[in-house]
Amino acid sequence: MISIAAIRRPLPLVLVSLAVPLFAQTAAPYTPTTAKHAMVVTIQHDASDAGLEILKQGGNAVDAAVAVGFALAVTYPVAGNLGGGGFMLVRMRTDKHGKLLKTPEAHFLDYRERAPGAATADMYLDKDKNVIKGMSTSGYKAIGVPGTVAGLTYAQKTYGRLTLAQDMAPAIRLATNGFVLSAEETKFLQTKYIEKDPESHRIYQRNGDFYKPGETFAQPELAKTLTIIATHPDDFYHGDIAKRLAAFVQAGGGLITEADLASYQVKDRTPIYGKYHGYDIITSPPPSSGGIVLVEILNILSTYDLPKLGPDRSAAQIHIITEAFRRAYMDRSDYLGDPDFNTMPLAQMADMKYADAWRASIDPVKPTPSDVLKRPAGFLPPPPAVLPAHESPQTTHFSVVDKDGNAASSTYTLNAFFGAGITAGNGLGFALNDEMDDFTSKVGVPNMFRLIQGPANSIAAGKRPLSAMTPTMVLKDGKLILVLGSPGGSTIITTVANDIISILDNGLPVQQAADAPRFHHQYLPDRLDLEKKFPRTVAEQLKAEGYVVNQAAEFDEKTSGVWGDSELIAIDPKTGVLTGGQDQRRHFGKAAGY
Repeated sequence: MISIAAIRRPLPLVLVSLAVPLFAQTAAPYTPTTAKHAMVVTIQHDASDAGLEILKQGGNAVDAAVAVGFALAVTYPVAGNLGGGGFMLVRMRTDKHGKLLKTPEAHFLDYRERAPGAATADMYLDKDKNVIKGMSTSGYKAIGVPGTVAGLTYAQKTYGRLTLAQDMAPAIRLATNGFVLSAEETKFLQTKYIEKDPESHRIYQRNGDFYKPGETFAQPELAKTLTIIATHPDDFYHGDIAKRLAAFVQAGGGLITEADLASYQVKDRTPIYGKYHGYDIITSPPPSSGGIVLVEILNILSTYDLPKLGPDRSAAQIHIITEAFRRAYMDRSDYLGDPDFNTMPLAQMADMKYADAWRASIDPVKPTPSDVLKRPAGFLPPPPAVLPAHESPQTTHFSVVDKDGNAASSTYTLNAFFGAGITAGNGLGFALNDEMDDFTSKVGVPNMFRLIQGPANSIAAGKRPLSAMTPTMVLKDGKLILVLGSPGGSTIITTVANDIISILDNGLPVQQAADAPRFHHQYLPDRLDLEKKFPRTVAEQLKAEGYVVNQAAEFDEKTSGVWGDSELIAIDPKTGVLTGGQDQRRHFGKAAGY
């Protein structure tokens, strides 16, 4: 039986704790990295070292984040990219010259991909208005106008302290001289998804002579492209690179033109702010759905004493948290899209009275079936007709904090694994996104992750698709205490919520929070997803309570059965010591600090 203690109460600041979660016996025996001055955490160790190198040269958090972004384009080509897009949340305590600001400033840089000018709402439908399988997920017509280069160069120029050439030097070196591949990284390069694309097969798979662990992987064409960007960043959108890229995509039947590239702009947006048990949350606005859904989840949970229900990942806690997930994702389904094309009820969704009304509908002992869930009346406008959209888990996140307390939290993506499965030819040497798949294709047709969204996310020329990417920061009494985010497609928001709850509510150390088994519910389909290593006893309890439980790859030992990749930094508000939590679901990442 699950019980509830719905009492608002102040929480102590606990970033390190003796709290014992149910999964403690399975936690990875990994010692987190601590540092006194600065920290970089990424999924790939060479990229982390690139960021640290820039910090030691006097660069700030944005310089380091830019260095990491370009380095991951070399060392993690399944998601790191020049041919994709993403978001970067920055919080600056100093200006770009190192002078302390009177008030810290937070900015959300939107460098999400855009639909080409020739894109249409029905471009992936056949003559009978049925979705053409695979057309939006692979090949040239799946490619959106990339934003990464614009985003990273804008960040560097606007907030960085060094020069772009300095920040890009590590990436150029890694592409020119190569980097040593681990066993896990060689497996990524051996994927069948890119075998049919000549450029991808040649560059990443050595024309079938697959790279082996311990070998060095150099990318001379990418090195030349990076070198041009470092000295002439506008070339990617207005110069020779733009001409070569547009010509290549059009030759393959894609839509991107030189005009599409020339018209691309980074959006410097206002972040979304929320509160949770006395903490301040700074997070992602649309076209990310992540921030507002995260705030809505935390608002619903704000009166529960979760530790009183049971330890971290106990069935009692999971029930209440899952019901908050369910309700917030219902709103995500109906209302969110590109803010340049839609008006969205964000203030109403973040209203605490609305959260109170949602909370009142949560049964203390059993789940609410999604098909009978009713939104509280009187808060939001009627939703438009429901449409689906896609969201891929093949993304990556990195977090940075510098010696002055400036911070950057960035999530970027190619969308699917190696994006569209196409690598740009004409001497360019970088993978291209399949971000058009993140738009709605047809009414009533579920996407590959069964994620439902509204017509606010329909395809239109120049539009940015909705995303779940959720770079986030947490403050206490004005002091930065947590920088976080994750890849994972539709599971990103729940992964970030899991991490926040584990650290702030349950007192888990940052590394243990990163490694904790994850759970996810997204309203539809009406099922509770659990990672493979989730304790079986808890899964059985949840089934007994009435949940349809899907434990990822529980019968397939060849499948990892995991999702997401938390790259966390916690800052002790008393000592200033930084602790990096590098997700041990992958073993080639690194938390690097000094």
